[in-house]
Amino acid sequence: MALTGIWDVTIKTPIGSLAVVYTFDEDGATGTATSKGEIVPLRDIVVAGQRVTWRQSVTKPMRLNLEFDVVVDGDRLAGHSKAGRLPRSAVTGVRRR
Repeated sequence: MALTGIWDVTIKTPIGSLAVVYTFDEDGATGTATSKGEIVPLRDIVVAGQRVTWRQSVTKPMRLNLEFDVVVDGDRLAGHSKAGRLPRSAVTGVRRR
């Protein structure tokens, strides 16, 4: 799967940029996000060609349910995340080698 691996991702939110480490497992259906000491599972991962969507819930910096929509191009990804009524946040990332 084109997404498998460990990714260093930046999410540019209205309250500042967040650094998050994403791990996507080889089965394509599981993964985790790690940021600020919190590790959360990814849900509903869907890979459709280069486009990948998933959901996750976080409690830091505040309790939110997030939806992600990114496009993977080699070892880079870019797209956005959305949390309820809040504006979209830009998402960019690079796969670790």
